Amino acid sequence: MLILGIDTSCDETAAAVVINGKTILSNIVSSQVDIHKRYGGVVPELASRSHIETISPIVEKALGDAKIKVADLSAIGVTKGPGLVGSLLVGVSFAKALSYSTGIPLVGVNHIEGHIASIFLEVKVSFPFISLVVSGGHTVLYYVKNFGEYEELGRTRDDAAGEAFDKVAKILNLGYPGGPIIDQISLKGNPHAVKFPRPYLPNSFDFSFSGLKTAVVNYMRDIEKLGHFPRKKEKEIGIADIAASFQQAVIDVLIYKVLKGAERKNVKRIVLSGGVAANSSLRREITEKAKDKGLKVFIPRPDLCTDNAAMIAAIGYHYHKRGIHASLDLNPGAYLPL
Repeated sequence: MLILGIDTSCDETAAAVVINGKTILSNIVSSQVDIHKRYGGVVPELASRSHIETISPIVEKALGDAKIKVADLSAIGVTKGPGLVGSLLVGVSFAKALSYSTGIPLVGVNHIEGHIASIFLEVKVSFPFISLVVSGGHTVLYYVKNFGEYEELGRTRDDAAGEAFDKVAKILNLGYPGGPIIDQISLKGNPHAVKFPRPYLPNSFDFSFSGLKTAVVNYMRDIEKLGHFPRKKEKEIGIADIAASFQQAVIDVLIYKVLKGAERKNVKRIVLSGGVAANSSLRREITEKAKDKGLKVFIPRPDLCTDNAAMIAAIGYHYHKRGIHASLDLNPGAYLPL
């Protein structure tokens, strides 16, 4: 089955063609980073306008790169939420119009479920497993029993991890998007230079990164009052050290929760996905620590961690195969839990 996937959940216009939920024929992503970086974050109105301009050529390119025609498609999968409602509306409207004009079945897909399914585009992972979806808009921990069967263990109570990365990068004047920048600069820093708090939230699988972000703000204010960077063991603490220390605090919490989740559910497999899962330090450390506990870790390659449409086509295939389709009154939802 050939499934066209469409994703416009935030600030990237994406379209892809996937065979049987596994084999990627094309996976096109149009980034809006250059539009939003001057503001230090995504501007919803600008994002939706850009989607309107790019959605048609991006879908055409996805079909062209896959060397197929619209008539060859078995179904059209589109992100229906969660995300920015104005952005979602563009993708959903386009998919509905294409479905109506061609008679090709329409499948509405939860964006988070797409992230969970992204690993199946590379390897087969046996159920059940623990899944951490960690990105700019989401930080959620699931116990995954099968396709369509999810038990939420915990979620962020405030800032998502990726959102915290963006905000801290802005505080440190590093630029946007913050995740990749902090990942790179942290390679030059000491992750133990500054003792930032670890919001473990005892007896809960929930996450909270707002306080950690505030700790960075307060640390930078103290430096401003001091007039210079503090020293540790005769070495001046720099921006790279601060970024690395912040990143380490986030990573410590994420890994702690994931390993606890695997222990609670007595599973031996862990899957990470979402944009923050592309972080090199997180990928390395969770693999090492999970191995020590006899657990296997699966993480998609970086371009499948960030928002893309191949993951939407992948999960859309499973719904289409089961005959679960959306009607033409499908509406997007900004908040759409699994």
